[in-house]
Order: sequence, then structure tokens, then C-alpha cells
Amino acid sequence: MNDLVLKIRDLHVGYGPIQVIKGIDLDIPRGKIVALLGSNGAGKTTTLRAISGLIKSSGEILLENENIAGLSVNRIARMGVCHAPEGRRIFPGFTVEENLRAGAFGITAASGADGVKKSASQKTAENLERVYALFPILHERKKQQGSTLSGGEQQMLAVARALMGNPKLLILDEPSLGLAPLIIKDIFKALSILRENGTTILIVEQNAYATLKLADYAYVLELGRIGIQGPASELIKDERLIEVYFGGKRSKS
Repeated sequence: MNDLVLKIRDLHVGYGPIQVIKGIDLDIPRGKIVALLGSNGAGKTTTLRAISGLIKSSGEILLENENIAGLSVNRIARMGVCHAPEGRRIFPGFTVEENLRAGAFGITAASGADGVKKSASQKTAENLERVYALFPILHERKKQQGSTLSGGEQQMLAVARALMGNPKLLILDEPSLGLAPLIIKDIFKALSILRENGTTILIVEQNAYATLKLADYAYVLELGRIGIQGPASELIKDERLIEVYFGGKRSKS
């Protein structure tokens, strides 16, 4: 794969004596959606946390050819790895807009593609406009406390907050967890729009079939190792894969 935003080689992660990730390689091409799938306990969330610097790891994690392994969480986020974790973890005492502005903490003044320099506040305002267009309900709720939102609205807020950091790589951990089917469709539609606009996404998701319909490429983790990988359009046709790795036949959602 050419023009990689993220390249992982020989990643190992352990908790004490227990090795959870056992030497995996991943390639995340620019402007694509890559899915990391597998059964519970396979190591999916651990992999995401290692990329974001939330847990220690060994091996190479190259963000645009710069090794970020071992860097602090804040520095990795400022470099453009923006993570919407499982469980949303919005700031309940903040309003929707305050949550969003918190996601823009790493934005600095810089020149755009047109050569015009913009201040951090100008770029933050532009990002707010962008995420409100993607999730109009957040604009309607912008003065509400985050804790008063529905589960689906909180998930939209978690994704939008990550987008506020101008991600080179957007990491999503179980964005559909616990949500109603109609809300899941709205979130997956938003992810499709993001991909069309050039956002690079790495997603861990329990809804394997829906994710394979959305993704460009997929890796399947099995007990800390890559068991299967390939274009999502090919993996989605493999009934054995769906049954063996994901515990059932295709979902129609």
C-alpha cells in the first residue's frame, strides 16, 4: 500500500507477563477506512491504545514515517492521532460546544493550502462549523450539558470531538456499541462522508458485517495475531469468516 498515514511493524503489547499483542503489522493508507476486527479479547482495543500512547508497547508505530512509539499521549494527539475511545468518555460537566473545543486543544496557527495563515481560533471556528454540518443535532444541542444527551448523541459528540483536532488519523473504538439501529446508520453514514472528504480512519467495531461494507481494508485479530487480512469487499463474501470469527451469520443492519 502506498502513501501510508500509519505503518506498524512487529507491535508487541503486554500487561505484566501476559502478552496481548504478539508481533502484528498494520498498514493504514491515506484517505481510507481500515477495520480491525476480531472476537472479544483478541486485542483490538489494546492495539488502539498502543497507537495513541495510552499503554506501552514495543515495535515501530510510524506516523507519516515518524516513530511515535513511546511518545506521550498529548504529543501523539498534537501530531494528529485523534482517538474516540470506547464508552465515549465525554466531559459530563461541559456543554456540547465546550466538549468540542476541548478536542481542539492541540490546534496552532498555521498556513493552509492556499498559503493564508490562520490563527488557532480561526481554525477552531472552521472545525466547529465542519462538525456541526456533519452532525446537525450537536449544533442544536451546543449549549446543553454533555451528560444530558442521548447515547447516540454522546457518540456523535465523541466522534466530533476527535475530529476537532484535525486528525491525520481518526481512531474509533466501538462507535456503534449500545446504540439503536437507526443511530448506527447515521454514524456510519457520517463515517462514509468523512472518508469521501479524505479522512483516514482506523475503526474497531463489533458489527463486523456493517463495518466490512464501509471499510476499504480489514485485519482480523486472533489472540493477539493477525489471522486474516484483505480488501473488505473480499472478506465480506467469506461466510466462514463471519461464522468462525464473529459468531454468526451476516447481519442485515
